[in-house]
Amino acid sequence: MSDIVIRTQGVGKRYRLGGAQASYRTLRDTLAAAGSSSVRWLRGQRSSMLNVLWALADVSLDVRRGETVGIIGRNGAGKSTLLKILSRITKPTLGTVDLWGRVGSLLEVGTGFHPELTGRENVYLNGAILGMSRKEIGRKFDEIVEFAEVTKFLDTPVKFYSSGMYVRLAFAIAAHLEPDVLIVDEVLAVGDAAFQRKCLGKMGDVSRHGRTVLFVSHNLQAINNLCARTVLLDSGHLVQDGPTAMVTTAYLMEQGNAAAERAWDLSVAPGTDEVRLLQVRVLKPDGTSASISNVQDRLTIRLDYHVGQPGISLRCAVVLRTQGVVAFTSMEPVESEKERVGTYSSAVEIPANLLAEGDYVVGVSIFASSSRKQRFVQVSDAVAFQVFDRMDAASARGDYPDEIIGVVRPMLEWDSGKSNGKP
Repeated sequence: MSDIVIRTQGVGKRYRLGGAQASYRTLRDTLAAAGSSSVRWLRGQRSSMLNVLWALADVSLDVRRGETVGIIGRNGAGKSTLLKILSRITKPTLGTVDLWGRVGSLLEVGTGFHPELTGRENVYLNGAILGMSRKEIGRKFDEIVEFAEVTKFLDTPVKFYSSGMYVRLAFAIAAHLEPDVLIVDEVLAVGDAAFQRKCLGKMGDVSRHGRTVLFVSHNLQAINNLCARTVLLDSGHLVQDGPTAMVTTAYLMEQGNAAAERAWDLSVAPGTDEVRLLQVRVLKPDGTSASISNVQDRLTIRLDYHVGQPGISLRCAVVLRTQGVVAFTSMEPVESEKERVGTYSSAVEIPANLLAEGDYVVGVSIFASSSRKQRFVQVSDAVAFQVFDRMDAASARGDYPDEIIGVVRPMLEWDSGKSNGKP
């Protein structure tokens, strides 16, 4: 038996755009319209063809049981349209879609809820829509309510709920009623940060139990944290499908946000006539850009600089900032003399399992300190990169879903065992 649970083949979705709604017309208007020329009819046909949008075009995709797949792309790329087709909310114009198993989806706030019914009643209604029996819903009811944190408002009509309360209850129902496929759109952005982390933890738990998760988000850190595989859509086309770090990095580069590498021509490079900074790069062990990296990656920050006068003594330093504070400063331990004019390189390595997840900015300075204090180069925001922490046992996070405070997250050794009762 194949382990594929979702298969799309050549899926396309067409929408007609614009066009004012027809107004009421008199008999004279109708007769006049009937007598219009064939040229006007042909122009109308041409206009109709121009007012067509293909939200999806020839999308073919296989998703296997137990996979957690991220779907990313700019606004209007076709992400939500794809999820609506997979959730059977809308039909494709072209192509075929096959799904095996029960699908739970959370695409819009309040989808499947009746505003006049209470939270309690909507749990049963929404569960029934997902194909659950009353007995199955009753068995999971307490878990759903506890996860959604709406116990106090359970018997209040949901029309009085805030958007955040809607999302909490809707997600809790979709995630706890044991769907074979869980589909979640950007709607999670409505909730507060703590609940978003809770939802990410739950989605990770769902995937670990052999179920499939499709997750659309503009939060690339969340995508990297949760998804091993990611699909990139652009203007309705599937343009990339592969390991998440590779796809998200390609997306950032396309958007012009991949700032882990930066270079200057010598004529405009920051610095003085003595020393000018030519390039700064944050690299992974394989030499690729570390625009997005795992906390388990060993990183190298490499500086290339031009010495314009012989006999210059200097040291290089980097300052790493995150969350509005300095994580650390590192500098070359001793000053070195560059006897000749030319291009030189200095590099510092950041060990694996040191940085916490988040956004980092690298500041760079090149200076002389022994003979005379002089700063040749000072760039406070040379490059930037993101770090994510996937929930698995290989990192300090493990499977802990909530926020871990701190600007670093070292993987320290712990020793535990049975106590002998003595302090």
